[in-house]
Amino acid sequence: MANEKVAGPKGQQPEALATFAASARNDGRKPDQVGLTATTETAPLQTSSEKKAEAATKVLREGVLKRDQGADEAVIALPDRTRDT
Repeated sequence: MANEKVAGPKGQQPEALATFAASARNDGRKPDQVGLTATTETAPLQTSSEKKAEAATKVLREGVLKRDQGADEAVIALPDRTRDT
């Protein structure tokens, strides 16, 4: 049973931050159920590609132009596993 992997969203890899968080909660060791396929806890968060692209563009513009382009608001509007748990 220790070698069994929990079935997750088909064909998806676990999100890196979710894997790190699971390891942190497990005394620094990756839990046995976290494998190469995402579980319901480690599956990527659903987000519109357009919203991610818009946030990334604003972040890059602020870096280049050195003035507010609304990056903070755009990033906060995106789902965040670390902020939501």
